[in-house]
Amino acid sequence: MSTRASAGRYARALLDVVIKEGNPEQVEEELATLAGLFAGNSELQKALANPAVPVAAKRQVVESIVSRATPTPALGKLLLMLADRDRLTLMPELAEVYRERLMEHRQVIRAEVTTAVPISADRVAQFEKRIAAATGRRVTMTASVDPALIGGAVARVGSMVYDGSIATQLSKMRARLEE
Repeated sequence: MSTRASAGRYARALLDVVIKEGNPEQVEEELATLAGLFAGNSELQKALANPAVPVAAKRQVVESIVSRATPTPALGKLLLMLADRDRLTLMPELAEVYRERLMEHRQVIRAEVTTAVPISADRVAQFEKRIAAATGRRVTMTASVDPALIGGAVARVGSMVYDGSIATQLSKMRARLEE
């Protein structure tokens, strides 16, 4: 089984528990902080990923981190369980999948709009409203600029890409003319 699938199971279980017992957004922040701690400290990362290090020693390290960081009880229990099962290397993916599942639970979708020239905040708000109306979800959007588009826009909503750029239209015309 892939590490993403394993992380997904743990993330789903954590979110289910936290929705019933606590504050999912707080757990997201704590999980991101702890995943950053694991990823940012190369010595800690090597020790936790090393199969030669006994699981009991890894659990002691995690216990000391949990006692100092004092995460929510559900997250603390999950960290100890991951240590017991020698699955601490899942932390970065676990944080990422948890964030995605929380956004899905809150009915929020990410969108990215790329235009040839910078657009105003009003236009960004209009894009957000249109995407929200089309998807039925709240939208968090980022805007970027790519002069290679020549004109128009490319919107990436979740895994879907809507390409209304002039560069793409010209490319399609060229392909039809070459046929």
